[in-house]
Amino acid sequence: MIANSGFPRMTPQEYLVWEEAQPLRYEYFNGEVMAMTGGTIPHNQVAVNLSALLKSHVRGKGCKVLTSDAKVAVSESGPFHYADVSVTCDDRDRTARQFIRYPCLIVEVLSPSTEAVDRGEKFRQYRRIETLQEYVLIDPDRPGLECYRLNERGNWELVQSIGSEANPETTKVYLASLDCRFPLALLYEDVELLP
Repeated sequence: MIANSGFPRMTPQEYLVWEEAQPLRYEYFNGEVMAMTGGTIPHNQVAVNLSALLKSHVRGKGCKVLTSDAKVAVSESGPFHYADVSVTCDDRDRTARQFIRYPCLIVEVLSPSTEAVDRGEKFRQYRRIETLQEYVLIDPDRPGLECYRLNERGNWELVQSIGSEANPETTKVYLASLDCRFPLALLYEDVELLP
């Protein structure tokens, strides 16, 4: 994402109305809007692979699996972000139209231009969501995943970190928020990894 200093500051309500009429997607934080940048093919493929896997897993369980065209609101007044993949199983999001408020899982696929924000400011904001149980960061170019999970003491801890030394065929991923287990290789299906 890139900040757009040419836009006037907006209230959350002004942003929601304004953004609906825009040809591009914009995130919102503290009155400022930021245009969303495009990603690479591996970035998109990893997000598609994960969303397909999760949709299959939660089918019939009252959950919604959403991709990067769905906004996640930290509160009614923002910030508003576009996560690469988000899952909500909360009845309060059942009729949502503009954004969801109660996700249990948020996933960001990393890119060089957004990695620092995804690890820092976005994670700080997402942690304010009362229903969020896991925040996952995925490397689209090399087999790698980090899963931050809210523990029983209310602290966020890194419970699963899989780096480039992982064998995607044998390494398993577990997402406790959805009680979902799968091989890491499924995330990278049809992705040409960097050497």
